Amino acid sequence: MAQTVSVKNIGLRGVTVADTKISFIDGNQGILIYRGYRIEELAERSTFPETAFLLLHGYLPSTEELKVFAGKIVEEAVVEDYVYDCLKKLPKESNPMDVLQAGVPLLAMSDPDLYDESRSANVRMATRLIARLPVVVAAWHRIRNGLEPLPYDKALTHAGNFLWLLTGQKPDEQTAKDLDCCLVLHADHTFNASTFACRGVCSTRAHMYSAVSAGVGALSGSLHGGANTKVMEMLLKIENEPDIEGWIKNQIESGQKIMGLGHAVYKTMDPRAKFLRPMATRLAKARNMEKWDNLSKLVEKTSVEEFNRRGKTEIMPNVDFYSAPVYFMMGIPKDLFTPIFAISRIAGWCSHIIEEKFGEAQEKPMLYRPQAEYVGNYCGLMGCEYSPLPER
Repeated sequence: MAQTVSVKNIGLRGVTVADTKISFIDGNQGILIYRGYRIEELAERSTFPETAFLLLHGYLPSTEELKVFAGKIVEEAVVEDYVYDCLKKLPKESNPMDVLQAGVPLLAMSDPDLYDESRSANVRMATRLIARLPVVVAAWHRIRNGLEPLPYDKALTHAGNFLWLLTGQKPDEQTAKDLDCCLVLHADHTFNASTFACRGVCSTRAHMYSAVSAGVGALSGSLHGGANTKVMEMLLKIENEPDIEGWIKNQIESGQKIMGLGHAVYKTMDPRAKFLRPMATRLAKARNMEKWDNLSKLVEKTSVEEFNRRGKTEIMPNVDFYSAPVYFMMGIPKDLFTPIFAISRIAGWCSHIIEEKFGEAQEKPMLYRPQAEYVGNYCGLMGCEYSPLPER
């Protein structure tokens, strides 16, 4: 019997799998909304702790609520010694995303709420994860360089603390504010691959840490996270290229990608990139690193013009294009760009996990169990006939 291979909905493109109140994207208009609030307004006026509260609770906090929540993040930013001991035993050349994925279950071991399936317990676990993921990432960077992890500084902001824990230098106020804005911009993005992985795992009634570990694993894949690292590698590769325009045209003509351009959802400029572009310019001027800003702008201008000439007007800069030089000029190593994505997106992941577990559907969580169309061998209704080993 002939089999027909179905190519419909490959990668679940365009397939709605659940309702959500957490975020919304209009790819044609370049709109991103968290809980009803435009990303532009949050990036301009909010902070990462406030945005995390919004994602978790569904509303903007009062002054007192934000004070309590931010204080809780500071209080929970303590990692047990056994976690550091385990990190010190890992090969120093380990990929930071692999280390982070290994670190999440380690954090779970000492969480007193691990098997409490109440909403309040899940919010507490989410708060601990938001607080501790940056500590783990920064600690790993120091450990792999033969340095001891640093203590959390309660006088610094959440973003400022990450830079301090990473570099051992107190960041200036503007740099800490810029990184905080980056965390706001990356905090959620509806049902992307890592968020869907989190929701799929927690639909089995696995605990939050198991679901987050799956999210980290999905983010580590080259088709999801890591694009900003590739952007920076591209910029470093061509920094001394005498003919940037020619290099770009040759890349496009030969079918190669210009990293950081185009998006699976947005058909116009990524609204998050609009904030990162001027941030890159400001950082470049403050640190006498204008060459990276100038190079980025030249690559963007030439690439967009070339794609427009070919009728591909939807290929525009995405969030990764300018976050790459921004992080690089902050002194952050390239292989930590994706872990920074994770320490921001943890707010969205946990919010989606809580929504999956305690949403308004009659039965939550509903186990994800999609169907597949079988296109393998088919030998009649009874299947293929098994032949004894000597007769094969």
